[in-house]
Amino acid sequence: VIIYVNKVGPYSNPQETYHYYSLPVCRPSKIVSKDLTLGEVLSGDRMAHSLYEIKFNEEINNKQLCSLTLNYDEINALRLSIEEFYFFEFVIDDIPLRGFVGQIEETNLFPHKHHIYVYTHHHFDFHINNNQIIYVNISTKDHPPTSLDDDSVRTLKLEFTYSAKWHKTETTYKDRAKYIANTGFFPETLEIHWLSVINSMVLVFLLMGFVVIILIELGKPIK
Repeated sequence: VIIYVNKVGPYSNPQETYHYYSLPVCRPSKIVSKDLTLGEVLSGDRMAHSLYEIKFNEEINNKQLCSLTLNYDEINALRLSIEEFYFFEFVIDDIPLRGFVGQIEETNLFPHKHHIYVYTHHHFDFHINNNQIIYVNISTKDHPPTSLDDDSVRTLKLEFTYSAKWHKTETTYKDRAKYIANTGFFPETLEIHWLSVINSMVLVFLLMGFVVIILIELGKPIK
């Protein structure tokens, strides 16, 4: 099973994305990018091969992905991405998998205080029909995140792991697109928000056009 890492970005603005490897995460010694279609390029995809090794229908309990020692700048970069609610996107068999880089736990409102945690484990749930992958879900199942609260730490060692479980489903391959569409990561309100922004922009341009026409008419000499 080929697992591509793709992009990261703030959840509040899915149009603002960066390469997954722009964050201090596990990566191959040589990054190999996937050949992209025009549609993938236009959608901002940046797919590249990953270190995940999963064979079809093979369960994995707790396998090490890599061990990283982050320097002070990398710790801060990771901390900032979590504070901005960064999501990540992987791709398996043309199925996008999305999750959050970490989590914030609010502890006090005034003065504002919060704890920052990074997820170091990914669990893959594969749903298959015969020898075809129908759907994949990614989560941080049963693994507590690692705290990034200590500002005095100059270096931090992180152990990244992953697991995989396989489930049979009656959903056929031809129906999987419909199934995937019903398991969205972004809320529908976000799509409605973008539509309202576009409608507002169109209305502004129309009003500006009317104002320009009126000014032109008023500026014509009276015969």
